[in-house]
Amino acid sequence: MMVDGTSWLERLRAMDLELPEVARPVAAYVPAVLHGGLIMVSGQLPTSKGQLCYRGRVGTELTVEEGQAAARLCALNALAAAASVAPGGAAALSAPLAVQGFVQCGAEFHDQARVLNGASELLGALFPGRGHSRAAVGCSALPLDAAVEVAMTFAVDAAEPR
Repeated sequence: MMVDGTSWLERLRAMDLELPEVARPVAAYVPAVLHGGLIMVSGQLPTSKGQLCYRGRVGTELTVEEGQAAARLCALNALAAAASVAPGGAAALSAPLAVQGFVQCGAEFHDQARVLNGASELLGALFPGRGHSRAAVGCSALPLDAAVEVAMTFAVDAAEPR
């Protein structure tokens, strides 16, 4: 869906952002799977060019703001993974449907929802008017000591790419 004639890819460029290369899996899975009109994206870590950018526990080693930046980077990686399997490429992604976020933190940290806003606010800016469901979960450890991990589900419209 275009809002005011602008695609999500044009909004991404206007934000001076671009889709990164699809992150390589760190275990036995694929980055994304297309089934019908849905793309399920495996958990994405806050990596850039193959390097983990945010490591450690949010609330102790990292601030909430750093956690938000990590979640935003995870969302960009999820968009890239989804675009890589979408029929017709990135333009076929029509809406984010669900976000599942995991925040590495201590037992006394309760701002997981604020951390995951880094991903949700980016998606809201790219797909205005297309809300998504979300879970924000705290956990004691994540793969590679990542601060945040985000998995997503996207809707695609192969008949009318957007």
